[in-house]
Amino acid sequence: MRVDLFDFDLPPENIALRPVRPRDAARMLVVAGEASLDDRRVADLPGLLRSGDVLVFNDTRVIPAQLEGRRGEAKIGATLHKRIDLRRWQAFVRNAKRLREGDRIEFPADVEAVAEERHADGSWTLAFAGEEPVEVLLERAGQMPLPPYIAGKRPTDEADHQDYQTMFAAEKGAVAAPTAALHFTPELMAGLAEAGVAHETLTLHVGAGTFLPVKAEDTADHAMHSEWGRIDAATADRLNAVRQAGGRVIAVGTTSLRLLESATGEDGIIRPFEGDTAIFITPGYRFRAIDGLMTNFHLPKSTLFMLVSALMGLETMQAAYAHAIAAGYRFYSYGDSSLLLP
Repeated sequence: MRVDLFDFDLPPENIALRPVRPRDAARMLVVAGEASLDDRRVADLPGLLRSGDVLVFNDTRVIPAQLEGRRGEAKIGATLHKRIDLRRWQAFVRNAKRLREGDRIEFPADVEAVAEERHADGSWTLAFAGEEPVEVLLERAGQMPLPPYIAGKRPTDEADHQDYQTMFAAEKGAVAAPTAALHFTPELMAGLAEAGVAHETLTLHVGAGTFLPVKAEDTADHAMHSEWGRIDAATADRLNAVRQAGGRVIAVGTTSLRLLESATGEDGIIRPFEGDTAIFITPGYRFRAIDGLMTNFHLPKSTLFMLVSALMGLETMQAAYAHAIAAGYRFYSYGDSSLLLP
């Protein structure tokens, strides 16, 4: 499909630079079927789902993966986005034209890395010196990697260390938050449990590739980034049991959805999964694992807007986004939410 079909105009004032407080006070646009739009709040969720449904959360934890350093006199910025092994990470590099293979980059707090290899997509393999795990080094030298549409308008601060983690964050490794789950609070989870709505967790370490623009003119020519994820056997069995009992599997976030779909066969059975997924979901895709999606509002021409258009239909999502923009919904990572029920 033509990528420009997924474009739309978004006024800058609709982009959220801070989350609302409390988290579950965010607005939520409920899109049910082809024409139904309902303006609600995230706190309304227990009354919008059915007893026997299950919400699936991503329990990845964002690491301070943004580094600012120097190679000689040149400033070098690096955003780690995928672990290769204990000492080596793949990274997107700012001012990469000043970098050559074998160059040593000096970061704060005595953290050093060698630019080991440049990849076809422009990213680099950075090999970190010493014996400490890279995650430990990042706690000393790194910053929270806010999305570029926020970081370009204000600096990262102490509040982001809490605001940019979900209440489910446990497994370190993401460089972007699974933002749909940022809206959840212990009080909301208690209300969902009282309404008979269960929850499960899986792990998908969100990479910085999630923010990369689609540069191709046709979706068939776009090379999708890969991310590492895991669903264990017990979780897969419980999710299958929910569907067999007539409940719905609702993914909280596109990251949960992509991993669930990667783990599910043509027979609709969710299976244990561990490894990389580069699944690219566009209109025409037949969903096998999920019955609904809760997600924030996404960038024009992004792979994530293509995904929600595949779930609900392009015209439906164009109408929903036009309504959201006109009604003043807040977009992107710190913005409002939508509940999509095809």
